[in-house]
Amino acid sequence: MTTTLFSPIRYGSIKARNRFVMAPLTRCRADRAHLPNALMATYYGQRASAGLIVAECSMVMPNTSAFATEPGIYNDAQVQAWKQVTDAVHAKGGKIVLQIWHAGRAAHPAWNDDTVPVSSGSVALSGDKGTPDGSRQPHAVPHTLAEHEIPAIVEAFAQGAKNAMRAGFDGVEIHGANGYLIDQFLRDGCNQRSDGYGGSTPNRARLLFEVIEAVNAAIGSDKVGVRISPLNSANDMIDSDPAGLATYLAKELNRFGLAYLHLIRGDILQKQPGDVLAVVREHYQGVLISNMAYSAEEANAALAAGAADAVAFGKAFIANPDLPQRVEQNAALNAFDNTTFYTPGEKGYTDYPFLAAV
Repeated sequence: MTTTLFSPIRYGSIKARNRFVMAPLTRCRADRAHLPNALMATYYGQRASAGLIVAECSMVMPNTSAFATEPGIYNDAQVQAWKQVTDAVHAKGGKIVLQIWHAGRAAHPAWNDDTVPVSSGSVALSGDKGTPDGSRQPHAVPHTLAEHEIPAIVEAFAQGAKNAMRAGFDGVEIHGANGYLIDQFLRDGCNQRSDGYGGSTPNRARLLFEVIEAVNAAIGSDKVGVRISPLNSANDMIDSDPAGLATYLAKELNRFGLAYLHLIRGDILQKQPGDVLAVVREHYQGVLISNMAYSAEEANAALAAGAADAVAFGKAFIANPDLPQRVEQNAALNAFDNTTFYTPGEKGYTDYPFLAAV
């Protein structure tokens, strides 16, 4: 039987009714205390027909905010607030995992009690960022993490995973992509260290592997996914050998018994050409989710060919809470409004129409 987006799948301990994955999408609808809310519960509940929802990147430590109003998972109040989200998804038969995350140098002191961000080195992000007083400030030069400072971050990921399970999530996704802390160690365009966390590819991957080991020990590897983006140039990222990095990670990640590997197959900003999906598929033996600019037709073709085991959709799920139904009926998709991706309130968030209301 041909595998399609509507074929059931298992991600470790998570049984999903289809192979639509809602990609993690930062929407900035939490508050300054990084607490989820009822509006977020409505939003995720609306999209529960996805086989698997990956909830947006969530801070595992305080004073690591890159977006000012993204959620967190480092204290009890956040755990309790997330329960309304997981309950809303589960009430509709959906499955949801939480993306656990540390922004690294993408965090700005103006939003983090003047805390200096940390990274693999001391190179600041280019450009500037809006601040609470309405001004714009350059990104801060980050503090270079010493080796003895890293175990506390690894433990924060493990605790974040435990907290996510207390909040009712079905699992977690470790964010190793898109130029945030773990990715700042992975790629040699950012990581210029010469110690045990820099230089060779195994050394640069050490932080990721230590986080995986700690999270696996905390909640079980069958509830743990990992997201990587060897090509994506977001947040000033580049690597001298993205295919080589992708190959190494794909091979090594086999030993962790993950629920899945989530791959951003190319460069969203189109600065670094290529597609690493085939490389990862060749070497990774577990469940592989592919992401970036798929149509339903291309997704089904990839699944039928075995190029991926599931496909994640981002903007399509923003604008179409009933995306699986629309694809099944070959119905037109709502157009997304990118001016409301990160703005407060219901507009462009929970007010996209369902098919029956069109």
